[in-house]
Amino acid sequence: MTDLLRTPAGWPSILLARTDGTAPAVPTDLDAAVAAGAFEGLRRAIRDLGPVATIALIDASGLRGRGGAGFPAGRKWRTAAATEAPRRYVVANGYGADPASHTDRALLMHNPWAVLEGIAIAAIAIDASEAFLAVRAEDSELLARVSAAVGSATETGFLGPDVLGSGRDVLLTVRPVQGAYMLGEETVLLKALEGKRGQPEQRPPHPAERGLDGMPTLVHNVQTLATVPWIVREGAEAFRATGSPDSPGTVLVQVRTSTGQGIAEVPLGTPLRDVLALGDGSSADRPLKAVLVGGPSGGLLPPDALDTAYDFVSLRAAGAHLGSGSLVAVEDGTDLVELVGVLTRFCSTEACGKTIPCRIGTKRLAELVGRREAGLSTPMDPQLATDLAADIVGSALCDHERLATLPLTSGMRYFASEFDPASRSQPAASEAPR
Repeated sequence: MTDLLRTPAGWPSILLARTDGTAPAVPTDLDAAVAAGAFEGLRRAIRDLGPVATIALIDASGLRGRGGAGFPAGRKWRTAAATEAPRRYVVANGYGADPASHTDRALLMHNPWAVLEGIAIAAIAIDASEAFLAVRAEDSELLARVSAAVGSATETGFLGPDVLGSGRDVLLTVRPVQGAYMLGEETVLLKALEGKRGQPEQRPPHPAERGLDGMPTLVHNVQTLATVPWIVREGAEAFRATGSPDSPGTVLVQVRTSTGQGIAEVPLGTPLRDVLALGDGSSADRPLKAVLVGGPSGGLLPPDALDTAYDFVSLRAAGAHLGSGSLVAVEDGTDLVELVGVLTRFCSTEACGKTIPCRIGTKRLAELVGRREAGLSTPMDPQLATDLAADIVGSALCDHERLATLPLTSGMRYFASEFDPASRSQPAASEAPR
């Protein structure tokens, strides 16, 4: 299990409640968790608020989806609740599609109760009696932990039939799923749960209107749902007092540097340099060259961008995104063209292939980077890459397609000299490929 990093004592903790004032930790035993305040938000949502006021509270809090897109959660809840249908569903995405980031897994291992409580609150608010929690099928340790937590919560009345005597059922099923990077996209996940080919759907209609089995479905990342109990318990104003004005609250970030790595709960709006420092930064003899923000489809930012706020709006403006909650320090001496090549090929390989711009365009983009790696670029290649990336983004069906171009476009934006064909020696005629 990836270690939890120590964070400043003044930072708020919403996802991983603190027990010693510094290091995040929560009780894994249900009785101890209840004694520490778990499921108090669920009690309040049932006894004091009711569905309409609960949705209004989530809306007023400004909570945005933690799956990467940052869509306002309250808007999803209102849509799902207002759409006429014989039944509704809640789906929690705990798959953790980025193979190098384990933030969702860490949350489910350290604090499954917040996720389960958030699912129950959401289900009751939108009038859904069934819910699903998707996790990796191959992760037997996580499956055992989460299944045991669901069993305990059901036995004690926090899930299952007649939740806390409310007359409302929340039947939660843990669903092991197998797939690939695309399972981070909500419509792809729904297809996987239905046993269908994992490809995105055209939107609208959105899953909140027509999702699982054609019914209104509230799909959230587990971090989003784990935030809900805190908001219901402490209130919208208290939540808005954390993080940044446009992106309140906290998120889990996996920080990787040459001297350390781990997962930390970080207030949104924190400068990148402060987040990076949690992993002890880069070594003194190998200064920082760039920071990869957002995972395989993330953006490469230069050291002079370290004052950028770690939030949805600021990162997008800088050419990156929250993505999987991954922050990787790239040391001086790293060949950024080679790194971009690895990332672009990964994004191309993981594409589902439903649309031509994604199926073919990302491969052509990878080929352009490959030519640059081999020193075979033409003077027109940078413009070709820019135009092709714009075409892919402009015709994208899903966020994977839109973001697959980001490693290359951000690399060309901030490190143009390394991507200039004239700056990389061409092979001699005798060495040229035949």
